[in-house]
Amino acid sequence: MSHNRGKIGVCLAMATALVSCGTPAENTREQGTRSTKAPDPAAAEQPASPPPTPPGALPRTGEVARIPKPADGLPPVISKIPTKRKVVFLTIDDGWEQDPHFVDFVRTERIPIAVFLTRDAAEARGALDPTVTGGSYIGAGKYPYFRKLRDAGATFENHTLTHPNMRLLGYEAQRREICGASAVIAKQIGVRPWLFRPPFGNLNTATRRAAKECGIDAVLLWTATVQREGKIAYQVPDKRLYPGDVILLHFRPNLAEDFRRLVRKIERRGFELGNLDAYLKAAGVRPRAR
Repeated sequence: MSHNRGKIGVCLAMATALVSCGTPAENTREQGTRSTKAPDPAAAEQPASPPPTPPGALPRTGEVARIPKPADGLPPVISKIPTKRKVVFLTIDDGWEQDPHFVDFVRTERIPIAVFLTRDAAEARGALDPTVTGGSYIGAGKYPYFRKLRDAGATFENHTLTHPNMRLLGYEAQRREICGASAVIAKQIGVRPWLFRPPFGNLNTATRRAAKECGIDAVLLWTATVQREGKIAYQVPDKRLYPGDVILLHFRPNLAEDFRRLVRKIERRGFELGNLDAYLKAAGVRPRAR
């Protein structure tokens, strides 16, 4: 007992110099930032801690109808989500215009978006898309830019390597475009796509066969597109949004401001922004294990 009292006394006397009388490992855990271990350079490229819930409206029980599985066993082609709730889905294609203010808006407003990434656009290689001539941020951020979008809650899907018209390619060329893009996204973004969007919306049976071979579970098209200043170009005669609509944007100049206008316009019309992954899964389109 006297021996133990002596040890306690020594600890008290040294209290101003030491945090505790524990082991060095325990002291390091308690102090946290005192570790002198060099930071891992690769750690910065890992996904940030995910938010507690995914961004966007989530489906309610029984809200979403099932999307039928095609009889041929190939990925279904989907243009809208089967729901009567006033919810729409934002998707954005290619990757040419890398406006940092867009990332800030998506992060702070918790906007749900699905990015369909094209390798050549993300890397600013090959022939430039003529629709983005005059942009200020083309190729500025490369993949770190898109990793910031990932960390802001965006999901990443497949939009080919080089943005070709898939109908003009044979099966093997289509497979290289799709499988190659999925491999790049998995390596650079850290997630493997389970959705595919063909450039220009052009596809055939070979496209769906190649998509399945590359691990794609569904081909997603759209029901409306967004032009400059957030103007919506509808594909229906009455020029209005409908529940379940999939809206297509592109990484274009003035993206942040146009996107802000679009979001406010959608909200004024009484629509919510839905989480695409959650709704597709509720509709029975579930990604296979990666």
